[in-house]
Amino acid sequence: MQALNALSTLFVFALGLVFLLLVLLFALDRRQTRDAILRNYPVIGHLRHIFSGLGEFFRQYFFAMDRDELPFNRAERNWVENASRNGESTVAFGSTKYIRETGTPIFVNCPYPTLEEHIEATPPFLIGPDSPNPYLAPSFFNISGMSFGAISAPAVRALSNGARMAGCWLNTGEGGLSPYHLEGGADIVFQMGTAKYGVRDANGGLSEDRLRELAALAQVKMIEIKLSQGAKPGKGGILPAIKVTPEIAAIRGIPAGQDSNSPNRHPEIDSNEDLLAFIDRVKAITGKPVGIKAVLGAYGWFDDLISVARERGGGPDFFTLDSGDGGTGAAPMALMDNVGLPIRESLPLARDIIKKHGLDGRIPIIASGKLITPADVAWALCAGATFVNSARGFMFSLGCIQSLKCNKNTCPTGITTHDRRLQKGLDPTDKAVRVASYCRNLRHDVEVIAHSCGVPHPRRLRRFHVRIVGQNGVSRPLNDLYPTDDPADAHASATLDRMRMAPALTA
Repeated sequence: MQALNALSTLFVFALGLVFLLLVLLFALDRRQTRDAILRNYPVIGHLRHIFSGLGEFFRQYFFAMDRDELPFNRAERNWVENASRNGESTVAFGSTKYIRETGTPIFVNCPYPTLEEHIEATPPFLIGPDSPNPYLAPSFFNISGMSFGAISAPAVRALSNGARMAGCWLNTGEGGLSPYHLEGGADIVFQMGTAKYGVRDANGGLSEDRLRELAALAQVKMIEIKLSQGAKPGKGGILPAIKVTPEIAAIRGIPAGQDSNSPNRHPEIDSNEDLLAFIDRVKAITGKPVGIKAVLGAYGWFDDLISVARERGGGPDFFTLDSGDGGTGAAPMALMDNVGLPIRESLPLARDIIKKHGLDGRIPIIASGKLITPADVAWALCAGATFVNSARGFMFSLGCIQSLKCNKNTCPTGITTHDRRLQKGLDPTDKAVRVASYCRNLRHDVEVIAHSCGVPHPRRLRRFHVRIVGQNGVSRPLNDLYPTDDPADAHASATLDRMRMAPALTA
């Protein structure tokens, strides 16, 4: 009996100790700011890390392989997470990437790669040289449009501060300019969507006074007129009523608590002539560089637009090309899955159209759509992009776990929810550092690829520097798949290449 009593006492003591430890762990999880999951789901949130760790050993039996998942696989997400944490960038025992898969880019290493003393800093690029206020953009990798409303205030604050620290721009998305965008002091690209949130009048049209007031802010560097976006080409933005808080409604200029659905297009733009006239109107109001954002499907209109812009002068100062496989927020599956050309096909096409009309030096391409790793970005620069934007890459740097709840108000990491309880898990100060680290480390690794290809900086990458794996498992040069009459795209002519970069270097 004495032994049983001792055992029962010991058992009760152990239970009490476990309970005390759980209470202590609960308090510590609630107070820490490093991990949003642990802060929002104290104690039980540790199970995610335990299972993730065990998954390394049991994955081959129970879980998907590293590169099997969509829209982004585990290898891609892990790379972004490591980059945002300044973690280990090396791997052991060989790559798990299946390099014979159709569409895989393989960069052509040079037998005489760039030495350390020959490395050059990636030059900035001057956008809108004819504008009263041109923008000397310092970074080739930047934050794509994510509206306040689609993402939370803490997320916008982290992106704003992180963009300033990394020296890249922050696109507002179509939801208007909020105080949180400005808070960090980052360069801002204001996106004007079809509903003209933030610069709309009482009838939903453009308010010139509001646009003029917004453009007068020194932080606002460019205006982007959105025609369409990757998640839902042919349909405007969708913000569910549960996300239309009084604050968001005031910034957008719409009623609170009601679904916010943007028109399918700008009502006053029904042709290329209308578009060019609208671009000229916005330029006159703002005095800032003005460009357009669109997904290419049919592309005859784009060829005609660039042709007319060349003949009459003016036109867009930049072209943001979104991808049919883009999408951070709510979108109908019919459009998300099936409409719009993917960036791998549309980017070389768009670049060749602009080049054909001799405007490749004046209208830079900003590529956007599922480009989150160094290989993705390096490929885009080879294919003709001057800049690359990413939304989901920066969401991963904020702590996104791809729970696919972006269209609801239940995001467990606090990124796409306006539930204050869940937002507490996202500490803007900590996440801003991760945003900046991700941007810096990605640029660094793109530079590593460029140096391996024998050029001094990423802006010197050309189509002949990358090969694309075909259906038979054999790769072909990108300049063979998309031939051009530009020798710099097909041959390693340093003289011609340096001449092409002269305007940017001078800027």
